[in-house]
Amino acid sequence: MKTLLKLEELAQLLAAMLIFAHLPYAWWWLPALFLVPDLGMLGYLAGPRVGAFTYNIVHHKALALLVGLAGWVLGQPLLLLAGSVLLFHSAFDRLLGYGLKYKTGFQDTHLGRVGRELVEA
Repeated sequence: MKTLLKLEELAQLLAAMLIFAHLPYAWWWLPALFLVPDLGMLGYLAGPRVGAFTYNIVHHKALALLVGLAGWVLGQPLLLLAGSVLLFHSAFDRLLGYGLKYKTGFQDTHLGRVGRELVEA
């Protein structure tokens, strides 16, 4: 099942790249904007509950699709760019095992715990 989920994320990542490739922007915009969604982590400065909320909002694929769809319907390439970057970033994160966060802590995600497990001595 893990392999199937990773293939699904890879397909979404490639779809985001395909959308981006048809936009009127230079190729370097995608890597330049790649980490922008991680600004959602700044919410963790206000605590794990706020942090999980802000992180999850910008990493939720529905937001990426809504922004991209708005760009398509309104004929606004900048919104399509934002949607494709959000989708690309979220799919890449999930491909690496970083999921949406629980309020218990940054390492607790819907895909499982991220990072090394603590070993009791």
